[in-house]
Amino acid sequence: MPSFKIDVSTAMVFVATAPTPKLANKQTGERAMDRETGAGLSTVGLLISDEGEGNLYQVTIPETGIPEGLMPGTPVRVIGLKARDWENEFNGQKRHGISFRAVAVTPGV
Repeated sequence: MPSFKIDVSTAMVFVATAPTPKLANKQTGERAMDRETGAGLSTVGLLISDEGEGNLYQVTIPETGIPEGLMPGTPVRVIGLKARDWENEFNGQKRHGISFRAVAVTPGV
């Protein structure tokens, strides 16, 4: 599926929720891994505010792109933010949405 770059160059971005490991299988606890690098994936809640509007996004980031000690309220820069639509069927019900992925977050405004 295609992905789309998101320009956050004029936005203020803050950590809303600390990184948590992303699971590939919740029943077994298997960690999701980046297919390209083999690094473990984590999910970080980011508050992105731009042009008078703020939104909370759950963004998947390789653990190699997350600095130590990232805490809620920390201003960050997001590198390589992309959006991708998804669709699946689970227990006979179709689900769909948009997932967000970034290469890294770095401290700073």
